[in-house]
Amino acid sequence: MFFLAAEGGETTHNPIIPVWEEIVVGGIAFIVLCFVLMKFVFPRMEQTFQARVDAIEGGIKRAEAAQAEANQLLEQYRAQLAEARTDAAKIRDDARADAEGIRQDILAKAREESDRVIAAGKEQLAAERATIVRELRTEVGTIAVDLASKIVGESLADEARRKGTVDRFLSGLESTGAR
Repeated sequence: MFFLAAEGGETTHNPIIPVWEEIVVGGIAFIVLCFVLMKFVFPRMEQTFQARVDAIEGGIKRAEAAQAEANQLLEQYRAQLAEARTDAAKIRDDARADAEGIRQDILAKAREESDRVIAAGKEQLAAERATIVRELRTEVGTIAVDLASKIVGESLADEARRKGTVDRFLSGLESTGAR
C-alpha cells in the first residue's frame, strides 16, 4: 500500500498516513497548548465566570432585598395612612361633638333669652293691664256716678262718698264675676 515513487531518490509520502515527526511536534504543541490553557486561560475564564455568577446572584439578592425593603416601606406607609385616617376620623368626630356642644349652648342661651324676653313682656303686660284697669275703674266710676246722679236726681259730688260708692259697686261686680 505504500507507494514509493522513485524520483530523485526521494520517497513520496502517502497523504493518508501522517509523518511521525509531525505527530510528535503536533503532540508536543498540543500538550504545551493544553498546559497554557489550563494554567492561564481556564483559571481566568473560571474567575470571570464566577464573577458573573456572583454579580448575577448578588443582583438577584440585592433585588430581593430591595423588594423586601420596598414591601416593608409599603406596609409602613399603609400603616401610617390607616393611622392618619383614624386620626382624621377622630378629629371629625371631635369637631362634630364640639359643634353639637356649641349648638346646644347657643340653643340654651336662645331659650334663656326667649324666656327672659317673654317674662319681661309678661311683666310689662301685667303693668299695662294694671294701669288700664286703674284708668277704667276711674272712668267707669265717673260714668257710673254721672249715670246714678241722673237717675237719682241728686248730685253725688261729694268725692269721698262717690269714691266709696264706686268702690262698693266695682267690688260687687268682681265678686259676681268670680262666681
